[in-house]
Amino acid sequence: MGEALIWTLAAASLYVTLAWLTSLITKRISVIDAFWGPGFVVITAISLLIRKTAASSSDMLLTTLVVIWASRLALHLAIRIWNDPHEDRRYAAIRAKHEPNFWLKSLVIVFQLQGVIMWLVGMPLTFGLSVDEDRFLPLRYLGIAVWAIGVFFEAVGDFQLARFRKDPANQGKVLSTGLWAWTRHPNYFGDFAVWWGLWMVSASTGAPLWTAISPAVMSLFLMKVSGVTLLERDIQERRPEYADYVRRTSAFFPRPPREGRIAE
Repeated sequence: MGEALIWTLAAASLYVTLAWLTSLITKRISVIDAFWGPGFVVITAISLLIRKTAASSSDMLLTTLVVIWASRLALHLAIRIWNDPHEDRRYAAIRAKHEPNFWLKSLVIVFQLQGVIMWLVGMPLTFGLSVDEDRFLPLRYLGIAVWAIGVFFEAVGDFQLARFRKDPANQGKVLSTGLWAWTRHPNYFGDFAVWWGLWMVSASTGAPLWTAISPAVMSLFLMKVSGVTLLERDIQERRPEYADYVRRTSAFFPRPPREGRIAE
């Protein structure tokens, strides 16, 4: 397993370096977001290539789940970045903080850091694709179901938000219908479910149970670090309606909207 971890870490590092070179050409640090999903396809491919035995049907299942999720996410983010002439606020703030020579510093503080996180989060894939053990099939089926729920929330949530933003009449307003009436961040919840589902499938094929640390780390980022917390830091200042939306709508886990709900 040590060999697989070394090779996947090296692949992730090289991959984000290519993403960094792309950012220099486009002058957009946010391109890393579009590179995020396919990075796990790279990790999956390397894990399969260095196997000592032929890939099994379980390996193909896990690979298919990763490719479907990553392809949809990459296409969505690439279109969004292409159509938005402005740098994402998160990256604009990082750029301002680390000038001068941010173009060089970004290789480490943005891209290589993302590569390490990618490698850590993808660890269940590396382990799951390196062994051939069918441990507990019900866990696999549960994982597929959780993964499917995650992809649904991500895809539908992203579609609903993109459609809402296309209408100029919605400028400055808050999307509070569809999945966005059940959770303020359906796409983040979807990503959360995707990674726990992939971990369950990986565990059912032989990945050690301790690799649950990977989706746990991803969950922490989504809920407390670069996801919900960061996104909502100043959103109420930009959108006055958001305070009422917070009172009615769950922050992360989907729940029916209620009048007078206390924000989490």
